[in-house]
Amino acid sequence: MTVNTTPSDDELLRLMRAGDEDALTTLYRRRHAGLYRFALQMSGSQSLAEDVTQEVFMVLMREADHYDATRGPLQAYLYGIARNQVLRRLERDRPFVQIVDEADEAESATSERLVAHGDPLCDLLRNEMIESVRQAVLALPSHYREVVVLCDLHEMSYAEAAAALSCAVGTVRSRLHRARSLLIERLRAARAQEKETEAGSNLLNTARCFA
Repeated sequence: MTVNTTPSDDELLRLMRAGDEDALTTLYRRRHAGLYRFALQMSGSQSLAEDVTQEVFMVLMREADHYDATRGPLQAYLYGIARNQVLRRLERDRPFVQIVDEADEAESATSERLVAHGDPLCDLLRNEMIESVRQAVLALPSHYREVVVLCDLHEMSYAEAAAALSCAVGTVRSRLHRARSLLIERLRAARAQEKETEAGSNLLNTARCFA
């Protein structure tokens, strides 16, 4: 019988507190990609996401004793640190934050579930939808954006998201419901505008044919 010897996050944290540098390295490798995606999806800035990811583990090293396992898993605690760091940086740097031109590969992989693919045309449509969704998420107010990112893109439960955000489960549920409604409205409006623009372009081209 094979025994699973993979240490849990809490075990790695305990070892880290005891001075085990390998435990910190293992924890970083396990969680840094998700934290980076979260910061990127919240901010639209690759450089900000990189800085926030590094800062999360710096904070963990300084304040590991602040973690309380009874309030939620370590993963949620790390996302909570990342969330606070993102909001602080956005508040400070908002005029200078640039939205990335290309979707992050990991983010695209998550978003690809929304559409079918298999040929070049479908790939084009998929990329357009990914970009539309990404921009719509970034346009949400931060308290709605964070629940969409955590629950829909990172597939956290309401309880895990509530632990990360230090709020009640009911608050997460109500915010997520409202955020999804706003996303649908924004995506429908964007699609309607695209159709209107396309129709205007076709009408102009037709008029030129008879000019």
